[in-house]
Amino acid sequence: MLTINLNKSKSAGSVFFTVSFCMACVVSTATKAEEFFNPAFLSGDPNAVADLSRFEKGEGQAPGNYRVEIYLNDEYMSTQNLSFGARHRASEGEAQLDDSGLSACITREHLERVGVKVESLTLLQGALPDKCIDLAAAIPQAGARFDFEGQRLYISIPQAALKSNARGYVSPDEWDHGINALLLNYNFTGSNTRNIMGGGSANYGFLGLDSGVNLGAWRFRNTSSLIYSNGYGRGTNEWQNISTYAQRTIAPLKSELTLGDSSTPSDVFNSLGFRGAQLASDDNMLADSLRGFAPTVRGIANSNAKITIKQNGYVIYQTYVAPGPFEISDLYPTSSSGDLKVTVTEADSSENTFTVAYSGVPVLQREGRVKYALTVGQYRSNTIEQGKPGFGQGTVIWGGPHGITLYGGSQLANNYTAFAVGSGVNLGTWGAVSADLTQANSVLADDSRHQGQSLRFLYAKSLNQLGTNFQLLGYRFSTQGFYTLDDTSYRQMSGYKLDAQDGPVEVKPTYQDYFNLNYTRKGHTQVSVTQQLGNNGSLFLSGSRQSYWNSNKTDDLWQLGYSGFWRDINYNVTYSYNKSANMGGSDNQLSLNLSFPLGDWLSKGGKSTDITSSRNTMYGTYSANTDTHGQMTQRAGVSGTATADNNLNYSVQQGYGDQGGASGSANLRYQGGYGNGSAGYSYNRNYQQVTVGLSGGLVGHANGVTFSQPLGDTNVLIKAPGATGVKIENATGVRTDWRGYAVMPYATTYHTNRIALDTTSLKDNADLDEPVMNVVPTPGALVRAEFITRVGVRALVTLVQTNGQPVPFGSTVERQDGKGGSIVGENGQVYLAGLPLTGDLSVSWGPGTRQACHARYQLPKSSEGNVVSYAKVECQ
Repeated sequence: MLTINLNKSKSAGSVFFTVSFCMACVVSTATKAEEFFNPAFLSGDPNAVADLSRFEKGEGQAPGNYRVEIYLNDEYMSTQNLSFGARHRASEGEAQLDDSGLSACITREHLERVGVKVESLTLLQGALPDKCIDLAAAIPQAGARFDFEGQRLYISIPQAALKSNARGYVSPDEWDHGINALLLNYNFTGSNTRNIMGGGSANYGFLGLDSGVNLGAWRFRNTSSLIYSNGYGRGTNEWQNISTYAQRTIAPLKSELTLGDSSTPSDVFNSLGFRGAQLASDDNMLADSLRGFAPTVRGIANSNAKITIKQNGYVIYQTYVAPGPFEISDLYPTSSSGDLKVTVTEADSSENTFTVAYSGVPVLQREGRVKYALTVGQYRSNTIEQGKPGFGQGTVIWGGPHGITLYGGSQLANNYTAFAVGSGVNLGTWGAVSADLTQANSVLADDSRHQGQSLRFLYAKSLNQLGTNFQLLGYRFSTQGFYTLDDTSYRQMSGYKLDAQDGPVEVKPTYQDYFNLNYTRKGHTQVSVTQQLGNNGSLFLSGSRQSYWNSNKTDDLWQLGYSGFWRDINYNVTYSYNKSANMGGSDNQLSLNLSFPLGDWLSKGGKSTDITSSRNTMYGTYSANTDTHGQMTQRAGVSGTATADNNLNYSVQQGYGDQGGASGSANLRYQGGYGNGSAGYSYNRNYQQVTVGLSGGLVGHANGVTFSQPLGDTNVLIKAPGATGVKIENATGVRTDWRGYAVMPYATTYHTNRIALDTTSLKDNADLDEPVMNVVPTPGALVRAEFITRVGVRALVTLVQTNGQPVPFGSTVERQDGKGGSIVGENGQVYLAGLPLTGDLSVSWGPGTRQACHARYQLPKSSEGNVVSYAKVECQ
């Protein structure tokens, strides 16, 4: 019995045959069992069947080159072309690894790439790098299995023969520096506020630009911003050049070289902005299991407010939020430490500012790891109150045995010298702790000389069995004579920090900008603790306190909250306390927030609509806030997502305050393939405000210009020529443009990124040979993921010889352009995809010249709109 099944796959655009034979097809002899395929089982005419001798005797698939995914001990390593030859038949009793009948040509070079200890294996020491080797003979208990259907090669090698690479390790040979490209990222936010009571209006705009050029392994970047305001009798235009730098990977040193504007690491000393040169270790080059913080910024907005976050004097983040509690967890600070200054600008122009302390966790490294940073340059500040002294800094951290880490460093400048030494230790079940001492000699703006010490203590611990996570507990004590390099750069002993761009414009300084070197820092405490309470909620506490010498005042920021759920209702209660040493009072806020799945409730009630489909969400919300001034505000609203791609977010809120009266807001945010847009409206009895936002990216490359959503630091350019409007998996709103190009932002550096096209969104005239690719980009790279597309007609063609008989079963068919070959099925039928309306086909069913023919076909114009077209063509 013979069964032949013809299956068409849209993703691969190909045809698969399943052939099963009866036992009568096997002929045995007394001395040797031999399998063969008898064409008579397909047809009484031997000429109606192609030469299938390569499938006889259980030899499996045809040898040749195949593009396969390589897995080492079930972990993905790479995708590449490999040569496969016919595998020697196993002796009696010997188990076959697979039924492909093929053996991969694995070379010494391949084994070196996957981390085999080649130098310690005798049979590999003299092998040529590109010569095929017998894997099982060279490495005991090793083997390779080829999954022909999945085009995957599984290599199994004992751990003893492998180098001790960590989990998630990707060989530098797989790193991709990407293509040469021009990059532009833009982020515009604007608002118009109309004062109802007093009349007049004000306009505000912020434009952030990140531009760059990629040339080989080099990244050239510039970050700048334009701030515009006009209203209430005043107007300003302020341009800020935040940073300009060049950077590249130094793979042998596991480091990054930076030339220009950047920041020093914060492992040993506080981070400093500089303009100069830096060579520093990059932990991103390490596997995930070898790495060891941007904080989450929480707050409460009383209206449709603008949130501005600064670090080291620069605006690093800006957005608009709806009234109520907000949380920002996607920060990319310009340096690895440096307190974050958060300003909440309400719609009536009132401001609430607080500071979020930001520093590293305990300084620990794995055994044998050496982490270093060397910096030479000019101190860089964004205030006119500080100078630009030249300095040099060097730090080194060494991971020693028994979980002990030693570290130290120095800072040298004309008016400043500091040395630091410290140690960290892994205490096992007791957590991790580090402590260091810094000795500094300083000359201040009044030419006074000082010396002092600063002791820092950091602790982190997770008590999983108790549900407790001490994310960070830190304390620093400084003697009265201790100053930092940042302190010595001030031109005077006290005053207010003013932006260098302010010029002659009169600016009213705030208490956060006040400095006084006579009040040196004394003690600094910061804490972040999360406690799980049962299965339904968790309690968190975060905060910091800074005390000063010669003053009993402190800077305090504390936040305490509880989050939980009851059935399908989520709720949280948050208390916030903020007080500055230069502020007379304190700011206290208490909020309650509820969220419930309104879409699910409507669906259960039989009122399901398009906006509450399985892909979309709809939530009802309620919040109540009260502050130090006794103002109580309550709000209720609806928020969720819409559209088939789930890329439209909306929220509508209505509120009432016992002092402010009624208020309301409506906001929309759309994630499109060519960029993101947002719009909002809010009001209360005193004002009306309209906000707009537009953000996106622009990439110039060898194949043209591609628009995108906001770019990340590292991105992937998808090239699928002719495949228009195809969705990118795991990238909301991203589709290929009219040429078949798209940009997927935010790729993970030094790690395998899976790039997949959603084949269900392909047009009827398009097919992909492979819908999935893997890339491993380096920082800042634009890596190209090129997909082989076949755009044209899908057709089931019946090929008939000049004698009227169909071409033999099993014949191979090739297009004139060499693309999209296939195999003939029963009655001369062959499925082909991506065909032009006219073309030539070459058909072969044996080695002889008379076992081939040539077919010229022509399909009607209407075929382009058909899912599958049918044609009968004579093959001559």
